[in-house]
Amino acid sequence: MSLRANQLAGLAAAIERVARLDTPADAAISAFFRAHPEMGQRDRAFIAEGAFAYLRRKRSLEALVGNTHPRRLALAVATRELGHSLRDLAGALRNDEEEWLRTLKENARTPQPDAVAADVPDWLWQRLAEVFDETERAALTRAWQAPAPFDLRVNPIKATRDDALAALAASGIDASATPYAPLGIRVAGRPSLVGHAWLKDGRLEVQDEGSQLIGHLVAPRRSDMIVDFCAGAGGKTLLLGALMRSQGRLYAFDVAARRLAHLAPRLRRSGLSNVHPQAIAHERDTKVKRLAGKIDRVLVDAPCTGFGTLRRNPDLKWRQQPSDVAELTAKQARILAAAATLVKPKGRLVYATCSVLPEENDAIVAGFLAANPGFTQLDAAAELARAGIALDTGRELRLTPHRHGCDGFFAAVLERTA
Repeated sequence: MSLRANQLAGLAAAIERVARLDTPADAAISAFFRAHPEMGQRDRAFIAEGAFAYLRRKRSLEALVGNTHPRRLALAVATRELGHSLRDLAGALRNDEEEWLRTLKENARTPQPDAVAADVPDWLWQRLAEVFDETERAALTRAWQAPAPFDLRVNPIKATRDDALAALAASGIDASATPYAPLGIRVAGRPSLVGHAWLKDGRLEVQDEGSQLIGHLVAPRRSDMIVDFCAGAGGKTLLLGALMRSQGRLYAFDVAARRLAHLAPRLRRSGLSNVHPQAIAHERDTKVKRLAGKIDRVLVDAPCTGFGTLRRNPDLKWRQQPSDVAELTAKQARILAAAATLVKPKGRLVYATCSVLPEENDAIVAGFLAANPGFTQLDAAAELARAGIALDTGRELRLTPHRHGCDGFFAAVLERTA
């Protein structure tokens, strides 16, 4: 497909914007498009795809180009990452750019240092070597260089997965059942589903398969009182509410009221009546304390580095520093300790992150269990098996994109024994 000069210029401007790394990439791109309302849907799709491709391959692209000039980076993205030929670009090139691209293609054959080729910062490359063997580290970082799949979740209050697959096929959408999550659907390619009836009326929700599996570890029962302690925009909240068949009582807590505001329209579409969003000031808020010892199931989807989601949030690997990890682990320990006070005897506490780093995962759980002998850890694989999900990653749920095809997640299932 031939590219126009304005498309290439738009991509260069978008790269310049996201390269500042001063705000989450999705917010930066949204603001960029609001500032350029003249752009059509096809141009926006090309520019967004290219900007995120740049962030996923930022280090190797900048090393290959030799600088951070936005237009040169846009040319490199268009050819190396998006697969456009010189013929596609012919009408958009200036002066000596065709010759420069031919040289770039030759230079791309020169091997780059390992961390550069893997498109991760040096500190993260070294940290991953302490966690994974060489083969696993290489496979994980390669997976991070590609876009994430587009996953949906059926709302079982309103539809079945078979019905949803049939409706998507009738709309010309190539989709299939996810391999593990029983309500999940994976869409092939990048079709536009904006305005699709099933998304507009809440029969389908956008949710990564890994995120869905966390909800099944909580295993809510219809009569339960449940707390989603770090609910955010409510993806897991809506799944829990649907698994409860809109019965019982489900609190969605978050310290950011603006995140909970995103839950409101989704909640209206879902048809659920058992969800109660509540903004809290901090993890020891009085709204938390009044529920002490009364809750059957608590989910702590803790704030984390998000390194399990680098395919869809690639800016995180450039924005996070080792000092951020230390701050997050302290916060994670505090949140888990506070959430545990809600759990009644024989109640369940699920601790989850979308990180692959053990200091945010295993270390937090080990520290919590050492300080709370009234809790014991259950086997995550056995809990998934009870939900009919044949996935065994050991006592903890450990998902990685290169092994499981979904975002990277960790989860531990804890039970209060006394």
